[in-house]
Amino acid sequence: MTGTVVIPTWLFALLGVTFVLVLINKLLIPSVRWFFRKKLNKAINELNQRLNIKLRPFQLTKRQVLLDRLVHDSQVLEHVQQFSLDDEVPREVMMEKVQQYAREIVPSFNAYIYYRLGFWLAKKLARLLYRVRVNADQSEKLKNVTDDATVVFVMNHRSNMDYILVSFLVAEKMALSYAVGEWARVWPLQGLIKSMGAYFVRRNSRNPLYRKVLERYIDMATREGVCQAVFPEGGLSRDGNLRPPKLGFLDYMLRNYDYRRDRDVIFIPVGINYDRVLEDRTLLLSMDPKAEKKSRWFAIKTTLGFIFNNLRLARKHRWNRFGFASVNFSESFSIKAYCEKRNLNFESLDTDTRFEKIEVLAQNLMHSVEKAIPAVPLAIISSVLIKNTEKRVDDGLLSLEKLKTDAHQLMEKMESNGGKLVFPHKDNDWVLQTAIERLALRRLIKIKNEQVELMPNQKNVISYYANSIKIWGQQSF
Repeated sequence: MTGTVVIPTWLFALLGVTFVLVLINKLLIPSVRWFFRKKLNKAINELNQRLNIKLRPFQLTKRQVLLDRLVHDSQVLEHVQQFSLDDEVPREVMMEKVQQYAREIVPSFNAYIYYRLGFWLAKKLARLLYRVRVNADQSEKLKNVTDDATVVFVMNHRSNMDYILVSFLVAEKMALSYAVGEWARVWPLQGLIKSMGAYFVRRNSRNPLYRKVLERYIDMATREGVCQAVFPEGGLSRDGNLRPPKLGFLDYMLRNYDYRRDRDVIFIPVGINYDRVLEDRTLLLSMDPKAEKKSRWFAIKTTLGFIFNNLRLARKHRWNRFGFASVNFSESFSIKAYCEKRNLNFESLDTDTRFEKIEVLAQNLMHSVEKAIPAVPLAIISSVLIKNTEKRVDDGLLSLEKLKTDAHQLMEKMESNGGKLVFPHKDNDWVLQTAIERLALRRLIKIKNEQVELMPNQKNVISYYANSIKIWGQQSF
């Protein structure tokens, strides 16, 4: 019993490593989990005390539970059974696909990361790049939303900065969940975005099983009161105009909606605009069928070059922010009141009738979004330039004085019709002059002898910014 046991060195090392791993798993990891869980719960309690709409239990549920709930949803299982019979594919194979789709879609929301890291990054980046302006009474509009409602922000899509800008501006009121395209499924961005509550979407997928899984997740999140942000256009505006709304997301939210039973869904139209959209030339180039298709490496190289050039200007104290970025919140829209007024029950409608009703709703929402888009200074100047170019005033030349005069007339016309102007400086002439100089700095116009001339082949860029307020610019001034 007291004899010596001799074992190989490799076995001793293996036993030692196993002992350390067991010790960590049984003693250290639970302690670390308890420590971070305590901090997370404390952060959640603090947040819920100041948020207009508290974090929903659905958002705080473990991701694996949500995955199981989605994978074993009765409607998903029915589709799996039907597809398995129709395509003669084993049910197990179909279920593996469902699990793959569910893992892609379901986020892993972390309130601590969302507010401690995400909010800080969004705030710093938005204010670093732009002079951020928001409608003064937006807080009052958000306060009027009941805590029990599902809030859905319906927005125009100008730039990938939209996600950051709106998240930052409403972070003190609620936590938003976005649908994000596959462009963001890259390491390490993917993990961060999922922890911020966003979910990935294959926007052009025609796979009926995938669409069913996505539909059921959106329906679950909507029923559980998760605040969401939706871009009905389905992608970035290519030419500055609003794109026709796609009905998929609205249909997923409302196809099973019964206003007599379900919680209210509050749609809030949001208009976003910028003095400078970082992707403007790339978006315009994508509309040209003859344009050479650029590789991903070219896009990365161009982006890095843009960042390097701006850092170089900042080092020489010559860098300025890209003008104004503005968000305007329009009046909230209750779907419960909408349905009650029309005795409309989406759940009881057949597919064709339901889509007709959804399309009418989408058009109404997009019209409100279009009217909510704020007129930033550069959009005002661009609108006047395009208007005068079409009239061929003075062979394409326009005096600075007339440019500003027409800009003032357009601003007055917008204000009288309820448009939102972004002119925080008391001296409007100074703001307009700054916008004109910004266009000249980008070589979109040339100023000589108090005359303004549109540079050759740059009209499409000027039109891009003018189109953002086309609903107002089309009016005479």
